[in-house]
Amino acid sequence: MGNAYTTSQSTGYTGSTPGRTRFVQSYAKINLTLDVLGRRADGFHELVTLMQTLDIYDTICVSEIEEPRVEIICSRPELSTAENLIVRAVQAVRQRLSLEHGFVIEHQKRVPVAAGLGGGSSNAAATLLLLKEGWDLPLSMAELHEIAAALGSDVPFFLAGGLALCEGRGERITPLAPHWPQAMRWLILLKPAISVSTALVFRNLSPADYSDGASSRKIQDALAHKSNFQLSDLHNSLQRGVLERYPEVAQAREGMLRAGTAHVFLSGSGPTLFAPFAQLSNASQVYQQLLAQGYEVYLTRAIYPQGTEASFF
Repeated sequence: MGNAYTTSQSTGYTGSTPGRTRFVQSYAKINLTLDVLGRRADGFHELVTLMQTLDIYDTICVSEIEEPRVEIICSRPELSTAENLIVRAVQAVRQRLSLEHGFVIEHQKRVPVAAGLGGGSSNAAATLLLLKEGWDLPLSMAELHEIAAALGSDVPFFLAGGLALCEGRGERITPLAPHWPQAMRWLILLKPAISVSTALVFRNLSPADYSDGASSRKIQDALAHKSNFQLSDLHNSLQRGVLERYPEVAQAREGMLRAGTAHVFLSGSGPTLFAPFAQLSNASQVYQQLLAQGYEVYLTRAIYPQGTEASFF
């Protein structure tokens, strides 16, 4: 899907015929870096983070119906509720445009849930784009961003995906050129068999965990200039606290290191860990070892949903 839109007046949309069906893929992400600058007056934390979409995705199918209702059927039944961000995204659009017709959504879930990979946020953004483009809805890009930011801090990033610097709560997006390190051509993700509360992780931050954002900006500058950087420079302000408070995550990290990974990083608030590899042969060997030990693991790569090919350095 493209990301260039024209601005239209958002009133009285009636130009669709019930029965139309559209599909969209909804990609996961990792936080390449995550600097927490401190707590804001509104209770949120000020962030500087580099995010990148990955070739792991959910599939969402939306069908229009005449009845004024929204129904979701998810391959994970516990997600077939009104609290699913897909439903909330659809309802937000229906309310903004006063749509009388409804939608039935089928949601094939592949991205791990509550994993620090942005699955729900990606679902919401993909659904907003699908509704706008698939139904020619009169929504400007600014309006989509407004709706996305109200749904969640990471949702605006997924309206374009790729590689971006995200600031504030995560809603201020600076897209970056698709340059990606040769040393990170392949990525192994490991999702420990626990869930981590993002709110609790942030609540447990100590002043020592705060930074000035220099780590993220250093990596941003290296990516912009296609310069080499040390993988050990990648920083996540949340990693120390998560490893200390969730022994399952610390044990999984040790397991990845024993299996042959040189570097292991936490994505977002976790619990998912990721390890970069330059060669598929090495990545595949580690992947098979971790799989044999019973871990939930994924072998993937960076992807640019707009169709742009990555430039490696």
